[in-house]
Amino acid sequence: MTGEPGRGSRDGNPGGDDPRAGGAGESGRRPALDDVFRPRAARVVTGTLGVVVALATVLLIVLLSTTGIQGWSTADLSGIALVGLAIVWFLWRQATVAATPTAEGLRVRNLASTRTVAWAEIVWVRFGEGRPWVQLDLDDGDTLAVMGVQRSDGERARREAKRLATLVAARQRTARDD
Repeated sequence: MTGEPGRGSRDGNPGGDDPRAGGAGESGRRPALDDVFRPRAARVVTGTLGVVVALATVLLIVLLSTTGIQGWSTADLSGIALVGLAIVWFLWRQATVAATPTAEGLRVRNLASTRTVAWAEIVWVRFGEGRPWVQLDLDDGDTLAVMGVQRSDGERARREAKRLATLVAARQRTARDD
Protein backbone atom coordinates (compact mmCIF):
# COMPACT_ATOMS: atom_id res chain seq x y z
CA MET A 1 0.00 0.00 0.00
CA THR A 2 2.80 2.41 0.72
CA GLY A 3 3.52 4.74 -2.18
CA GLU A 4 0.35 4.11 -4.19
CA PRO A 5 -1.85 7.13 -4.93
CA GLY A 6 -4.40 7.48 -2.16
CA ARG A 7 -3.15 4.31 -0.56
CA GLY A 8 -0.62 5.26 2.04
CA SER A 9 2.55 7.22 2.33
CA ARG A 10 5.70 7.96 0.41
CA ASP A 11 9.02 9.51 1.37
CA GLY A 12 9.94 6.80 3.80
CA ASN A 13 8.32 4.29 6.05
CA PRO A 14 6.09 6.01 8.59
CA GLY A 15 6.80 3.22 11.07
CA GLY A 16 4.61 0.86 12.99
CA ASP A 17 6.22 -2.31 11.64
CA ASP A 18 8.66 -2.67 14.51
CA PRO A 19 7.33 -5.29 16.93
CA ARG A 20 9.45 -3.77 19.71
CA ALA A 21 7.45 -0.53 19.42
CA GLY A 22 4.31 -2.38 20.44
CA GLY A 23 2.05 -0.06 18.46
CA ALA A 24 0.25 1.20 21.55
CA GLY A 25 0.63 4.66 23.00
CA GLU A 26 2.09 5.49 26.38
CA SER A 27 -1.30 4.82 27.96
CA GLY A 28 -1.13 1.25 26.63
CA ARG A 29 -4.24 1.75 24.50
CA ARG A 30 -3.90 1.32 20.76
CA PRO A 31 -5.73 4.21 19.04
CA ALA A 32 -8.76 3.32 16.94
CA LEU A 33 -8.45 4.11 13.24
CA ASP A 34 -10.91 7.04 13.54
CA ASP A 35 -9.41 8.60 16.70
CA VAL A 36 -8.40 12.26 16.52
CA PHE A 37 -4.75 12.89 15.57
CA ARG A 38 -3.08 15.18 18.13
CA PRO A 39 0.58 15.86 18.87
CA ARG A 40 1.74 14.93 22.35
CA ALA A 41 5.01 16.82 22.92
CA ALA A 42 3.74 20.11 21.48
CA ARG A 43 0.62 19.96 23.65
CA VAL A 44 2.61 19.40 26.82
CA VAL A 45 5.16 22.12 26.07
CA THR A 46 2.68 24.77 24.91
CA GLY A 47 0.21 23.96 27.69
CA THR A 48 2.93 24.35 30.31
CA LEU A 49 4.21 27.55 28.72
CA GLY A 50 0.67 28.94 28.55
CA VAL A 51 0.20 28.46 32.29
CA VAL A 52 3.61 29.98 33.03
CA VAL A 53 2.97 33.03 30.81
CA ALA A 54 -0.52 33.56 32.28
CA LEU A 55 0.80 33.40 35.85
CA ALA A 56 3.81 35.59 35.05
CA THR A 57 1.56 38.19 33.40
CA VAL A 58 -0.78 38.32 36.38
CA LEU A 59 2.16 38.47 38.80
CA LEU A 60 3.81 41.27 36.80
CA ILE A 61 0.62 43.34 36.71
CA VAL A 62 -0.01 42.84 40.44
CA LEU A 63 3.58 43.71 41.38
CA LEU A 64 3.72 46.77 39.15
CA SER A 65 0.42 48.10 40.43
CA THR A 66 1.00 47.43 44.15
CA THR A 67 4.70 48.14 44.73
CA GLY A 68 4.35 51.87 44.27
CA ILE A 69 6.76 52.04 41.34
CA GLN A 70 6.00 55.28 39.54
CA GLY A 71 5.41 55.57 35.80
CA TRP A 72 3.09 52.61 35.19
CA SER A 73 -0.33 53.83 34.09
CA THR A 74 -3.50 51.82 33.67
CA ALA A 75 -2.87 51.87 29.92
CA ASP A 76 0.59 50.37 30.46
CA LEU A 77 -0.79 47.61 32.65
CA SER A 78 -3.58 46.96 30.13
CA GLY A 79 -0.96 46.68 27.38
CA ILE A 80 0.99 44.13 29.41
CA ALA A 81 -2.22 42.17 29.97
CA LEU A 82 -3.04 42.23 26.23
CA VAL A 83 0.44 41.01 25.27
CA GLY A 84 0.21 38.22 27.84
CA LEU A 85 -3.26 37.30 26.56
CA ALA A 86 -2.03 37.24 22.94
CA ILE A 87 0.86 34.93 23.88
CA VAL A 88 -1.48 32.61 25.81
CA TRP A 89 -3.92 32.54 22.87
CA PHE A 90 -1.10 31.63 20.45
CA LEU A 91 0.09 28.86 22.76
CA TRP A 92 -3.48 27.58 23.16
CA ARG A 93 -3.91 27.51 19.40
CA GLN A 94 -0.67 25.51 19.03
CA ALA A 95 -1.76 23.12 21.78
CA THR A 96 -5.07 22.43 20.02
CA VAL A 97 -3.85 21.54 16.53
CA ALA A 98 -5.48 18.30 15.42
CA ALA A 99 -6.79 16.27 12.52
CA THR A 100 -10.30 14.90 13.05
CA PRO A 101 -11.64 12.14 10.80
CA THR A 102 -15.31 12.51 9.85
CA ALA A 103 -17.54 10.57 7.49
CA GLU A 104 -17.05 13.26 4.84
CA GLY A 105 -13.33 13.83 5.16
CA LEU A 106 -10.48 14.97 7.37
CA ARG A 107 -10.89 18.21 9.34
CA VAL A 108 -7.39 19.65 9.79
CA ARG A 109 -6.95 22.32 12.46
CA ASN A 110 -3.54 23.92 12.13
CA LEU A 111 -2.06 26.95 13.83
CA ALA A 112 -3.57 29.56 11.51
CA SER A 113 -6.51 27.82 9.85
CA THR A 114 -8.97 24.95 9.86
CA ARG A 115 -9.87 23.10 6.67
CA THR A 116 -11.93 20.02 5.86
CA VAL A 117 -10.65 17.88 3.01
CA ALA A 118 -12.84 15.20 1.42
CA TRP A 119 -11.33 11.72 1.50
CA ALA A 120 -11.37 11.53 -2.31
CA GLU A 121 -9.23 14.70 -2.53
CA ILE A 122 -6.27 13.13 -0.69
CA VAL A 123 -3.73 11.65 -3.10
CA TRP A 124 -0.71 11.04 -0.82
CA VAL A 125 0.11 11.05 2.86
CA ARG A 126 3.77 12.05 3.26
CA PHE A 127 5.97 11.98 6.34
CA GLY A 128 9.49 11.58 5.04
CA GLU A 129 12.68 12.43 6.82
CA GLY A 130 13.12 16.13 7.42
CA ARG A 131 9.39 16.90 7.48
CA PRO A 132 8.26 18.46 10.77
CA TRP A 133 4.71 17.12 10.32
CA VAL A 134 2.58 15.01 8.00
CA GLN A 135 1.75 16.54 4.65
CA LEU A 136 -1.20 15.67 2.43
CA ASP A 137 -0.90 15.95 -1.35
CA LEU A 138 -4.30 16.87 -2.73
CA ASP A 139 -5.80 16.08 -6.13
CA ASP A 140 -5.79 19.77 -7.16
CA GLY A 141 -1.98 19.90 -6.82
CA ASP A 142 -2.09 21.69 -3.47
CA THR A 143 -0.50 20.39 -0.28
CA LEU A 144 -1.82 20.62 3.26
CA ALA A 145 0.25 20.33 6.42
CA VAL A 146 -1.28 18.21 9.17
CA MET A 147 0.26 19.63 12.34
CA GLY A 148 -1.68 17.07 14.37
CA VAL A 149 1.09 14.56 13.63
CA GLN A 150 4.49 16.07 14.48
CA ARG A 151 7.95 14.58 14.20
CA SER A 152 8.77 15.75 17.72
CA ASP A 153 6.65 12.82 18.94
CA GLY A 154 9.22 10.38 17.53
CA GLU A 155 8.06 6.79 17.06
CA ARG A 156 4.51 7.71 18.06
CA ALA A 157 4.41 10.19 15.16
CA ARG A 158 5.49 7.48 12.72
CA ARG A 159 2.72 5.20 13.98
CA GLU A 160 0.20 8.02 13.70
CA ALA A 161 1.31 8.78 10.12
CA LYS A 162 0.85 5.13 9.23
CA ARG A 163 -2.58 5.13 10.89
CA LEU A 164 -3.56 8.22 8.87
CA ALA A 165 -2.37 6.61 5.63
CA THR A 166 -4.34 3.46 6.48
CA LEU A 167 -7.43 5.53 7.28
CA VAL A 168 -7.19 7.41 3.96
CA ALA A 169 -6.86 4.13 2.07
CA ALA A 170 -9.83 2.63 3.92
CA ARG A 171 -12.04 5.67 3.30
CA GLN A 172 -11.21 5.75 -0.41
CA ARG A 173 -12.14 2.13 -1.15
CA THR A 174 -15.15 1.55 -3.37
CA ALA A 175 -17.19 -1.59 -3.92
CA ARG A 176 -15.01 -2.39 -6.95
CA ASP A 177 -11.87 -0.84 -5.40
CA ASP A 178 -10.57 0.35 -8.76
